[in-house]
Amino acid sequence: MQRLLHFFLLCLLFGTCSSDLLAQDLDLRGTISHQQTDSYVTVPFEVPPGIQRLDVSFTYTGREDHTTLDLGLLDPQRFRGWSGGNKHAFSVGIADATPSYLPGPLPPGTWKLLIGVAFLGEGHTSNYQAYIHFVRANEADTTGFTSAPIATGERWYRGDLHMHTAHSDGSCTSQSGKMVPCPLFVTVEDAVKQKLDFIAITDHNTISHYDAERELQPYFDQILLIPGREITTYSGHANIFGSTSFIDFRAEAKGAPSINNVFRAAHAAGAIVSINHPGDPTGASCIGCGWSVTDTDWSLVDGVEAINGNDPAHYDSDIRFWDQQLAKGYRLVAIGGSDTHRPERVTIGHPTTVVHAQELSVHGILDAIRKGHVCIDLTASHDKVIDIEASDGVSHAAMEDTLTAAGNDHVFWTAHITGAAGSTLHWVVDGKESSALPPQPVGDAEDKVTWTSDGQRHWIRAEIRTADGTLQLLSNPIFVNWPTKP
Repeated sequence: MQRLLHFFLLCLLFGTCSSDLLAQDLDLRGTISHQQTDSYVTVPFEVPPGIQRLDVSFTYTGREDHTTLDLGLLDPQRFRGWSGGNKHAFSVGIADATPSYLPGPLPPGTWKLLIGVAFLGEGHTSNYQAYIHFVRANEADTTGFTSAPIATGERWYRGDLHMHTAHSDGSCTSQSGKMVPCPLFVTVEDAVKQKLDFIAITDHNTISHYDAERELQPYFDQILLIPGREITTYSGHANIFGSTSFIDFRAEAKGAPSINNVFRAAHAAGAIVSINHPGDPTGASCIGCGWSVTDTDWSLVDGVEAINGNDPAHYDSDIRFWDQQLAKGYRLVAIGGSDTHRPERVTIGHPTTVVHAQELSVHGILDAIRKGHVCIDLTASHDKVIDIEASDGVSHAAMEDTLTAAGNDHVFWTAHITGAAGSTLHWVVDGKESSALPPQPVGDAEDKVTWTSDGQRHWIRAEIRTADGTLQLLSNPIFVNWPTKP
């Protein structure tokens, strides 16, 4: 029973609730006596090969008698950290660790918990218990940097899924006015000023920024930091969200494996994959910026960055690329990202990816993105939203759902729009505006229109544009007469 209690404690703390958890983890117990006060006790345990993270939960008895046990960790070669009495749970991984502990390779062999017996009263003993969970290579590890949701409740959450810091090529102005690599702290602060609910910092190919994010997340406890990185190849760029595992980015170069291997590894680690700025030109000024991978397995791709940055000149080519993949039958979710390299020039959250999720957690946001419950606000507002639904009077479909409609069936389309009064609603059928769904002035609440199905396959989405045609909001589509999404 006690082992089960620790299982659920680790689930709560780290979100690591795999079905074989009890079979692979360690439950270390022992008793410390008064005679060991002012000494250090080592508790050895074996770490098997192939471990990428270990999570430790530590408890002991006698606190009511002022018993105080401190905690540290040693691997077979070196000191890995000391948290004293300030933490009762911590995580140590290859790229990041709970503050007080050092990230790095987790060599197999004999590790040791280091227990400092600070105080244990005369005549007393203390029973300790350390529960250790191992995360193996290629095992899903998408808990992020917080042990609990930042917020709960079903609603629209607003964020930015593409930005860079000093861990790659992000820069900002120093105190003396020099251009310097921009500290991750500055980027998160700017995101907070924009009142975002979540961000994904996606530095190029590296995972070094995760250690800084694990330290900052407890301080920034009103904005979710989603693990992210931009896989930058010479034939295209893609973001990976959710996993903190190292994923080898060396693809699409001479003699290198296919990018599909990278995507498979990302999925095996529990992450989602999105193609970045795919319609951009590729050349000496921006190597690999456009997507030119010829053998892409689109079944391994979850989304596409349909809106990148805040330059409208780039939007049409990226949206057109998205439509081209939809026309081929690939159901890719459209997301947006500012691609900020200098927060002073490109506003974080412009554009904003707006996600309808059950909670503000890594799992909650990524699950909603997978389901396509996403729209894009191109204005960096704090309130604009577009949501669409369709019904034939019997069946109902929301964004990214499938609706079956036979020829001559009447389908009723509704757009729920917030914050865009005075603009115009445009329905887009198969990537083009259709006379069957003419533009409508945006009302205060809901905008409805009736469309007659021809029994063929279509994808239909909505856009909000100003009087001069400037795109403000972009929805994901509803799929008519498509196979149900797996």
